[in-house]
Amino acid sequence: MTTHAVRETLGLLADKPHVAAALAVLGQPGSAHAIPTPAAVLDLDAFDRNLAKMAARAARAGLALRPHAKSHKCGFVARRQIAAGAVGVCCAKLAEAEAMAAAGVGAILVTSPVAGPLQAERAARLAAAIPDFRIVVDHADGVAELAAAATGPIQVLIDVDPGLGRTGVHDADQAAEVARAIAAQPNLRLLGVQCYGGNWQHMEGANARAAAVADGMARLKVVLAAIRATGAVFDLVTGGGTGTFAADAAQGVLTEIQPGSFAFMDREYRDALKADPDGAFEQSLAIAATVISANHPKWVTVDAGLKAFSTDGPTPEPLTPKFAASAFRFFGDEHGMLARPVGQPVSRGERVAFAPGHIDPTLDRYDLMHIVQGDILVDIVRIEARGASQ
Repeated sequence: MTTHAVRETLGLLADKPHVAAALAVLGQPGSAHAIPTPAAVLDLDAFDRNLAKMAARAARAGLALRPHAKSHKCGFVARRQIAAGAVGVCCAKLAEAEAMAAAGVGAILVTSPVAGPLQAERAARLAAAIPDFRIVVDHADGVAELAAAATGPIQVLIDVDPGLGRTGVHDADQAAEVARAIAAQPNLRLLGVQCYGGNWQHMEGANARAAAVADGMARLKVVLAAIRATGAVFDLVTGGGTGTFAADAAQGVLTEIQPGSFAFMDREYRDALKADPDGAFEQSLAIAATVISANHPKWVTVDAGLKAFSTDGPTPEPLTPKFAASAFRFFGDEHGMLARPVGQPVSRGERVAFAPGHIDPTLDRYDLMHIVQGDILVDIVRIEARGASQ
């Protein structure tokens, strides 16, 4: 991609100083080493291998693949996932879906229910704007709001609580009530149900995750029977994630899978999944940082701190071999403390790559994703849905 084309892609971001700095190095041999830091850097070859591996797993299991865009919030990534075999993407919020639609993604499932007429109107606009929009509901009032806002057909799924208590119908009676409410609205079409056990994804050990999934799917089967008893006819049962793929496939209840982090991976998944097949994906996304001070005898300071990484999971893990055994600590908003590697000098300006502790809220801190192949910066793309939490 030419520098001019990248400027067109970046749009309104092109006048920001850090974007200009990134553009200035694009196309220069070895320019990946000159990316302004801290920066989100995607190893394109590893990323593509991750996509191919998950697509193959889903195909073998007979499952449709709909990756979750909450992990990346990026149109470039979503389009590449669809090109690699995904049927579409999931979005957690309407604002994410709006950004993905504007980036040319035409098959989107919003996986969180919305409340209120203004939100329903936004959903209706999306349903009218893209070929395949769908959204979950978990209450009869939400059904009524969507129906009132609809200017044409809206595809809906009933969200089922797997036991977490966060969203979704809690039991068979609630599920049947929502199904009947949908059936009473001629402009709503029931496609199926969603059941996602977010609290299962990072359980340590395949057996623990399998037991949790089995319990959740038993609960889901009861709800499915109650919905079908109302006369509803559907085939789609969507849910699951990176950490529970093997267990989800083994249960045979889901027909569509919603993994997100597999495309990038992070330390939280590495710690939980270890050598399990669910964790057999490469760390394709790293946060690049620079040593900005090397004066202290026991540690060095890098330019990536609280504003560069999420803090809700484990600390970032150094990926650069020289620092593999070096512990990282947050050293303030802008800074990180990295223990000096034993017996090796460290100089100002050295680059260090980190695996984020938790990938989703880490990428939400960045305007841009830098795409590299080997040591060459080949593209710079916007993370269009950064901060899209409404």
